[in-house]
Amino acid sequence: MENISDNKKDRNSKLPIVPKQYRVHFIMLISCFVLWGLLNNMTDNLVPAFGRIFMLEAANASMTQVAFYGSYAVLALPAAILIKKYSYRTGVLVGLGLYIIGAMGYIPAAMLQNFNLFLLSVFVLAGGLSILETTCNPYVISLGDEETSVRRLNLAQAFNPIGSLSGIILAKYLILSHLNPATYEDRIAMSPEALSQIRSNELLWVCVPYVGLVIIAIVIWMFFKRSKDSEKDMSGDLNILDSIKKLIKIPRYAFGVIAQFFYVGVQISVWTWTIQYVMTTVGLNEADAAQYYLIAIVLFIACRWICTALMKYIEPALMMAVFAVGGILASLGTIYLPTSQSVWCLVTISACMSLMFPTIYGIALKDLGEEVKVGAAGLIMAILGGAVITPIMGRFIDNGILSSMTPMFNGAEAAVRSSFLIPIICFSIVLIYSLCFRSKKSV
Repeated sequence: MENISDNKKDRNSKLPIVPKQYRVHFIMLISCFVLWGLLNNMTDNLVPAFGRIFMLEAANASMTQVAFYGSYAVLALPAAILIKKYSYRTGVLVGLGLYIIGAMGYIPAAMLQNFNLFLLSVFVLAGGLSILETTCNPYVISLGDEETSVRRLNLAQAFNPIGSLSGIILAKYLILSHLNPATYEDRIAMSPEALSQIRSNELLWVCVPYVGLVIIAIVIWMFFKRSKDSEKDMSGDLNILDSIKKLIKIPRYAFGVIAQFFYVGVQISVWTWTIQYVMTTVGLNEADAAQYYLIAIVLFIACRWICTALMKYIEPALMMAVFAVGGILASLGTIYLPTSQSVWCLVTISACMSLMFPTIYGIALKDLGEEVKVGAAGLIMAILGGAVITPIMGRFIDNGILSSMTPMFNGAEAAVRSSFLIPIICFSIVLIYSLCFRSKKSV
């Protein structure tokens, strides 16, 4: 048994992560991973931006995340139907097309200074990204040997946070730095004309990065439009209900969807409220507080690359269990340690999250065969966790529901610190999943 295991390990180490014939498609798919990573993190920064521009409470501003991640849940299953009937290439084309339409919708929303129209544009834009993620993740898995699928997906996903880092930089210098410093009370006291003029300038800068990225999306769209499909079988059985019934009977997959729901919930919640936490505890403005968010994403990127390399030698599920424990400990530090230490615990949470999304994804989809397309949709629908858990955490911040947990702190600081009980619960679910499927036979 030991010799068989050693031989299998040697074979896996010699297999190319991406075979030569698929490398051009793999590189172009990576550009999609970068694009949605960039847009995800710019949207995180829209929450404090819209909160200031439209004078909204934290929970109301987080409706941006509800529209964004709610769209992910709604469009994922139609995306599965699309790629089962046609191809992964078709899914990429439709996803990019919806992104372009949604991004262009920012222009009339800014001109009318209408928050609800922004939410509609965010919903359409995110629908395109939902189709892209539903398509691109299993597309990457299909581009090579099954034995290297988790490593291949982690490699592709390693470029996603590069987009996230770019999104934070764009948000910081193109959106947050152009917010007028006027407070809620200042804006209430302004005349309608003066307030409208300030909002007009702020919303212009909200539009600039989203509309500018349309050019890049068009270039990627043209490549896939002109390329040939790389899949051997371009269509499949469209009986989605039968596929769902089969999938929910597979514990590794069904629990994987639940784990992904809570993982995405913790990722989006932590990143959405990082700026708010730093503003409240350290006393910085949005643009300066974003520096900590930037450091968190750099750490996230570094750890994902390191983890991808280590997966050649260490079981992915075991690594994820260790990182889940780290996330729990870092969240406790964020709640209870003095500010000089707690803000770095907050940053460390991102390091602990680095390998979770692609690892859960790869473990849950392994050996699903043709059902991988519907299975991918279920895991993308689990991104709904971002839309559910983020506003719950926002309510805790607004209302101080858990403030009694932190009697050593007062007011808004107690509220924002105690809200990090939510990440502890989410990391615990991921830990249980990791331990349940830690054996190589399970994954």
